[in-house]
Amino acid sequence: MGRGDLYITVPSLFRCPISLDLMKSPVSLCTGVTYDRTSIQRWLDDGNNTCPATMQVLKTKELVPNRNLQRLIQIWFDSVARRQLDSESCPSSVAVRSQNQVKLLVKHLDNNNCISSLTKILHFARESAENREFIASIDGFPNKVFDFTTNAESGIKVVEQVIKLLDLMLSKISDKTPLLETNSLSTILLVLQRGNSDSQIQAVRLLESLAVDGESKLKIAQKEGSIPELVKSLRKEKNPRLIEASLSCLIAITTPKWIKNKIIQHRTIPELKNLLSQPNTAISVTEKSLKLLEALSTCKEGRVEIWRDSVLLQRIVDKVLKVSSNATEHAVAILWSGCYLFRDGKGREAVIGSNGMTKLLLLMQSNCSPAVRQMSADLLKIFRVNSKFCLSSYDTKTTHVMPF
Repeated sequence: MGRGDLYITVPSLFRCPISLDLMKSPVSLCTGVTYDRTSIQRWLDDGNNTCPATMQVLKTKELVPNRNLQRLIQIWFDSVARRQLDSESCPSSVAVRSQNQVKLLVKHLDNNNCISSLTKILHFARESAENREFIASIDGFPNKVFDFTTNAESGIKVVEQVIKLLDLMLSKISDKTPLLETNSLSTILLVLQRGNSDSQIQAVRLLESLAVDGESKLKIAQKEGSIPELVKSLRKEKNPRLIEASLSCLIAITTPKWIKNKIIQHRTIPELKNLLSQPNTAISVTEKSLKLLEALSTCKEGRVEIWRDSVLLQRIVDKVLKVSSNATEHAVAILWSGCYLFRDGKGREAVIGSNGMTKLLLLMQSNCSPAVRQMSADLLKIFRVNSKFCLSSYDTKTTHVMPF
């Protein structure tokens, strides 16, 4: 776990046995083993009825919050935050406890004392939701912070602190439009290009949070360098958390067709292929990679690039029934789009050659969603023409619409 110039080792007791990440919401199974709620819920949702660590059959799938462990994790996390704060601001990092102190810090926030003041305000904001509400209510707070994003003289260290504060406070700020101006977007991209790992992740999250409607998505996509930097963040040597955040951001802005084309032009699909080819890719990264491919497959340029790559098609087929129900749904939707909706014959042969028919037959017999079952039936109907197997029992009349 990296924070700035520190590298912090997460105690093994605090790591989820499935994801190996720090647990955010620890819950215990009837076997006594504790997992992060998101990871174990995904395991159970995939139809498993055993404890992943012990492989014991579960008598009950009830998840019991482990409050004691959650308190210990919070105490440890707070101590890490205090140590990080001390390392960043040394003597000036005395914790701010008074609301009047915070008001004064915001009032006199300028380039002369910005690092010290921003660090103190950030520390105060991290302590509680009530503190964040209070900071947001201070007259002039948003404008004071926004000024740093438009000031060309703000150094990278100052901008990193500003991005951290905005990432934490953005939901409390009603008018976010100043952050979509050219200078502000340039500042956010500067952090993505030159900031440390944590700051880069927060910059990407900030972009995703700003992409709330068509206009904001267009401004982010039109900003020179934004899409290339997001695609660059998908490379396998990057921080896995940064990869996941970048995938989420690209998914968020990939609505208008021309943005999809722009994302394709910057060689996003080969990067997604690399992520799907790695054996130890996190479940969430695989799901988001397939979800982005699904979005890109809805335009002609995306389909052409996906369906001419037999290796990529094999990787997509491999993820059916292997990763999670979400990954399976996205993978099947990609195959359905190319093979059934747009009748790509060459791609159809590649899918059949990758054992796609067997996977779909198994999927039809599983507890999949109605949409996935319908798409699987459609695909089997198409594959029957090119196969020696008789699949007449799967004949179907398609009445659904495209599932994206």
